[in-house]
Amino acid sequence: MPRYEYRCRTCGDTFELSRPMAESSAPAACPAGHDDTVKLLSAVAVGGTAAQTGPSGAGAGAGGGGGGCCGGGCCG
Repeated sequence: MPRYEYRCRTCGDTFELSRPMAESSAPAACPAGHDDTVKLLSAVAVGGTAAQTGPSGAGAGAGGGGGGCCGGGCCG
């Protein structure tokens, strides 16, 4: 279940709630009982050092292309 982060405008407390995505925009009361809260935008960082190999056995960084909106091409 996703976790959402909120901040209470009354006391300034920041807290997290686990709730279904269907309830992500529902109001949330802070642990101190205040109702004036705002949902914060959370940034997720994903990283790793594991080597990924393709069908040829080459590492993930061994080829050209860089993704982007055109799959590595020039969007001109």
